[in-house]
Parts: sequence; C-alpha cells; structure tokens
Amino acid sequence: MKKSLLLAACLGATVVLNAQSDTTAPAPKIPFDGMDLGWINGQNRQSDFPLILKDKKGETILTGVAYVDAYFNYDFHKPKDNTHTISSSIGRSNEFTINMASVGIESYYKNIIGRLWLQYGQMGSIVQDLDGTANHGKNSSIGNLKYIREAAAGYHFNKWYGINVEMGIFMSYIGLESYVLGENWSYQRSMVCEFTPFYFQGLRAQVFPSKKFKTELWLLNGWQTYNGWNSGIGIGSSSYYRPTENLQLVANFYLNGQDTRNNSSVRRFHHDNSVVARYYKNKDSKGVSQAAFSINSHYGFQTGGGIKAKDNYMMGTSVSNRVWFNRNKLALTLRGDVLTNPGVYLAYAPSPVAPNDFTDAIGADPKQKLNLQQFTTTFDIMPNDHFTLRFEYGYRHSNVPYFAGPGGTTSPDGWADTPAGAWRPDLRKSENRVLVAASFRL
Repeated sequence: MKKSLLLAACLGATVVLNAQSDTTAPAPKIPFDGMDLGWINGQNRQSDFPLILKDKKGETILTGVAYVDAYFNYDFHKPKDNTHTISSSIGRSNEFTINMASVGIESYYKNIIGRLWLQYGQMGSIVQDLDGTANHGKNSSIGNLKYIREAAAGYHFNKWYGINVEMGIFMSYIGLESYVLGENWSYQRSMVCEFTPFYFQGLRAQVFPSKKFKTELWLLNGWQTYNGWNSGIGIGSSSYYRPTENLQLVANFYLNGQDTRNNSSVRRFHHDNSVVARYYKNKDSKGVSQAAFSINSHYGFQTGGGIKAKDNYMMGTSVSNRVWFNRNKLALTLRGDVLTNPGVYLAYAPSPVAPNDFTDAIGADPKQKLNLQQFTTTFDIMPNDHFTLRFEYGYRHSNVPYFAGPGGTTSPDGWADTPAGAWRPDLRKSENRVLVAASFRL
C-alpha cells in the first residue's frame, strides 16, 4: 500500500491520507496515525477536506483552503471611536466586522512542499502594522507581505516518520492557541498567547522521529518580524508529544538574535509549555460527548544593553475547560488567565495619543508591573466541520488604566483625522463585552 502524505505544518499538524493500491512499495510511517486530534485547543477540527485535486492515479496534487471569520462585538463601555483596544483578536466594537478572509493552496506532491495562503481583514492589520522592521532599510514594506498568511517552499524526506525542511513565512509555533481563531476554544485569545508572536519569517526543519513525537528547529529574522532589527538571527524550537490521542504535551523555546532597535546587546528568551488532556469521550452521546482541559504557561525576559531581566520579564498562565454536547455539535468553554509584564516590553499600546493614563502610570516608575486578568465564557454551535456560530462573554481587568472607555482612544470626536490637542484618551481598568461570531471553512 502506497500513501501520499499531507502534513499540515503549523501548531501540531493534522495528518490527511490519500491511499492508493501499490503492492511494490512499502507503506510509509505516518506520525500520529489513527489519532483523533480535532478536539485539541489550537487545532483544526476538520476531518473532511473537499477542495482536493488528484491526478489520474488518485494521488493528491493540491489541497485548497478557504476560511471566512466575521463578528459583532459589543463593548459595554461603548467607546465613541468604536475601537476595541488591547487585543489582536478583536479590533472593533458595536459594528459588524470581517476579521479574516483567507484562501490558499498547498501541495506535498512527490515530496515537494508548496504552500500559499492569502489573507484579508481586520486582524491582519492589527498584527502586521506593528512590525517596525519594515522600516529597516529599503526593498521591504508591510504592503509587500501583509496579505500573505503563510508562504513556504520545501521538501519532505522519507526518514523515520518524516522530515520536512521549509523556508518562508509561517504561523508562529510559540503559544498553544492558533492565529486562526476558529481553531481555538475561545474567540478572544488568552492573554499569554496575545503577548507572543503570530508569525515568523525564516527556515524550519520538522522532524518526526517516532509516531507520537514531533520536534521543530527554527532560524528566523526575529520576534514577529518580517525583517531583522539588527544583524542577529533568532533561533527556536518546538516539541509535541502525544502518547495517546487524549493527551498532548508541548514545549516551545525562543532565543532572539537582537530584537531591539539600535541596541544589539539586548537578548530575549521565551519559553512556553502546555498540557492538553481529554478526560471524557462518548462521541455518540446526545448529552455530554467529550470533555477536556488545557493549561498553557509562559515565561520570558530580555536582558543586556542596560536592561535587567528582573525588571523586564513576562509570566502568565491560561487555564481552560471545554465540554462538548450532542455528538460534539455544541460546546461550552470556561477560561481564566493571569499575566504580569514588568517593564511592559511586550504590552500593547492602548492609544497612539500621548500622554495618556497608561504611559503616565508606567513612566512614573520604570519598575511598574502591568498585571492583567481575563475570564471568558464561550458557547459554540457546530453543525458540521465547516461552520461555527460562537457566542462569548469576556471580562478583563488591569492594575493600571489600560482599556478603552466611552471617550475612546483616538481623538475628541473619535475620528483619526481630528487633532487631539490637549485631549487625553479615556482609559479604564476593566472591560466587559459580549460577542457573536460566525466562521466558515473548507
């Protein structure tokens, strides 16, 4: 039996098989073969892939990807500029918003890896527009790469359970949750995942030494950057161990190659680890059909060039529990997060207008800690693999003013072209919101 292998390359990999009869070749070894992994936080739950092009022999040539995610977010503060702050998952309030529309193709035909996923929507602007490395030198800009979600070229080697070597733009391996919100148990990502990268540009090698283990080695331009801040190259690793289909253990590491503008002495280290476990499964039940929890913890710091690690670190944990009902057509998720970021070197800026209450509070004491807490309740309706209707309540709290209040964070009247003058953004220590989102995927 000869099989062609499609290894979905980011955040854990789903394996899709296309079998054809061939008695002259041995069956290849397939990582995670036979495991049901669609329940895991941060994974694609699809088991049906209709956009597949095959050759006359029945071997897969191309697999198509289509994804649309839209939402309506109601912020109880009702900011006059409709801007939802401190989130790369949600950027607007009290409006209907296209968060991501994405199409793409990928191929593993004859062991050649090719992938191109395009994207458009609000979330890309939130994430990519923060990349200051596009201003480092010439021949590069946000406009060149902003609409590319992933693009890679490489080769698959038939060694052990497979080795993939690829170069291009990839979704980040750091953090448990996915850049694609429909793959996560909650719509608003956890605080620990919001404070870590969503994409990298570089080279990676994925190695599957056994059926239950995958490890990746990375060389990359920097921490969520298209280009480099200085001349150094970042290095990273990611390892997944799945002893059974009901347990996943993850450990990720990043050591930067100088991620601070005009200060090449600064070094950044980051580590996160996760435990995701399914403790109940009865897929045919009309009541509770499965239940699982995830624990995702992060620690990192930067040091050197006059910066001390004891004053510049990030530490946090996110704990989730999810229960599915009615043959996995419905699901309820409860999640709580805590995070601290002394030195605020990873913190989002709540407003482009300065001064404001956040910069005043942090600037008054360089050792000031940013402490955040978040709680979400999420209910999903999932009639099939391709559609999700999601309802979510979220609460967030900070020790300093950090979230948008009724007066907004843009200008006195909420418009970006209105001079701010002596006006100050309206920042609050807490936030409540409700959201409804619909996502489609093929």
